[in-house]
Amino acid sequence: MANLHALTALGAREAAVITVGPLTITERFDVALASVAARRGRMADLVKAAKACGLPLPDPARHQSAEIYAAFWTAPEMWLVEAPFASHELIEAMLKAALGVAASVTEQTDAWVAFDLAAPDLSPLLARLCNVDFPAVPAGHATRTMIEHLGCYLIKHGAGSARLYGPRSSAKSLLHALEVAAASVW
Repeated sequence: MANLHALTALGAREAAVITVGPLTITERFDVALASVAARRGRMADLVKAAKACGLPLPDPARHQSAEIYAAFWTAPEMWLVEAPFASHELIEAMLKAALGVAASVTEQTDAWVAFDLAAPDLSPLLARLCNVDFPAVPAGHATRTMIEHLGCYLIKHGAGSARLYGPRSSAKSLLHALEVAAASVW
């Protein structure tokens, strides 16, 4: 029998933690991810089912956390849902069971790389990388943006804390862009 080992998006067995000046970039592979989209005419049913299972359905450009799940808006009646990988490795099946026919659920965990960014102030870094006015948006802001020609999601947790989702297939390129921009700022 084959002896398989899970690897992070960067190809290692352990998550990468990189420090450039005051910036810490932490690869997160402990997050399960799924997309949830309301089926046609079923939004009211989805809201009811989501409430019953503790799934937040935040407004546009918002990220919201609950006891188990967190979610951010990606399109009308569509969200990306986060949960701890250790307890939600099968997030798609769990959400399908909880939401029933009210939603279409798609596994997204292995499609994205997640990096947590932490520094006293992320504004100078993000000003070099994307068109999000980071100081002007409130905590909990979530948006799609371009970084180095890659479609990414940026979630602001605070002035010095954010999560960045990028395509898993471009994880090393995205990390390189973060490191180069950080080196030019600090």
